[in-house]
Amino acid sequence: MSTTTHTDQPVLLAPPRVRAKLATRLRQCLFQSPASAVLTILTIWLVLMLAPPLVQWLLVKASFQAPDAQACRDAGGACWAFIREKYRLILFGTYPHAEQWRPLLATALLVASIVWTAARRLAGLQIVGLWVFTIGAVATLMWGGFLGLAFVENTRWGGLPLTLILSTFGIAFAFPIGILLALGRRSRMPAIKAMCVAYIELIRGVPLISLLFMSSVMLPLFLPEGFAIDKLLRAQLAIIFFAAAYIAEIVRGGLQAIPKGQYEGAESIGLSYWQQTGKIVLPQALKVVIPPLVSTFIALFKDTSLVVIIGIFDLTQAAKAALSDPAWTGFGVEAYLFIGLIYFIFCYSISRYSRSLERNLKR
Repeated sequence: MSTTTHTDQPVLLAPPRVRAKLATRLRQCLFQSPASAVLTILTIWLVLMLAPPLVQWLLVKASFQAPDAQACRDAGGACWAFIREKYRLILFGTYPHAEQWRPLLATALLVASIVWTAARRLAGLQIVGLWVFTIGAVATLMWGGFLGLAFVENTRWGGLPLTLILSTFGIAFAFPIGILLALGRRSRMPAIKAMCVAYIELIRGVPLISLLFMSSVMLPLFLPEGFAIDKLLRAQLAIIFFAAAYIAEIVRGGLQAIPKGQYEGAESIGLSYWQQTGKIVLPQALKVVIPPLVSTFIALFKDTSLVVIIGIFDLTQAAKAALSDPAWTGFGVEAYLFIGLIYFIFCYSISRYSRSLERNLKR
């Protein structure tokens, strides 16, 4: 339907059919059944009850520039001044204050490499080259000791850079190991299959917190005298081995979903086992299991917070350290909301990327 104005410019109005379609869609989504209608009304009621006081606490009465904790308490809202005061400690842990540009640059480099890889602008050896450069640059920035950079022991690393390092390298190294384990579990060679099955079932049978504890406390007892492995490296290895077992089972599910005709077709044209796997079977299997793989990656990113039990200064532990300041006690909600927002941004970004990847692969 259209009308004209005094300037003779046509004004387009939404057709009645579109509005009717929207009303029908809302009715189907929100009031399809009596139970759905009750839940919709309850949800609206809860939002109306909770939203006003939440907005009051988060924004209206919040303190952004308070000089001390008492001024924050007097305001009666959230104390974002605490985050402004402690954000360096939360983000970078106990890394030397004057050198915190280095973990900041390392974090930016890691995120840029992840985005560049996810954009699929590179392939094959180019990706390998990118990540070899990234690992070297991150290690140089974080440790230092040459190129004029002061040496910083990894016991002083912490906060967001450490969380990203543990999760990114954990996923990057666990993924190929998991694929090899999945292939090994489906192998026709009994010894290979038995070893892969034993590894997967053993690792999946214990929680990550147990592996971290064993890598920190038990493993050094079995090493030769005078030989030691850095605690951070032990934690990283535990995360890699743990994630690899779960990825292996997910990939195995994808391999089983491939029709038998695909294997037979590949054999009929004379492809070797590795050619069949690399060019025909594995790409299809990985495409099928994108959602569970992404769930595992997100879970692993959040599970890195468990390293706190072995004294590694991750994002959560850094927030605890900020809260231990006697001058700023009592603002735990603000601190955990802040780190929760950081976790949400990364996890939501991973989730959105997986959805776009699925859509692109279906075309």
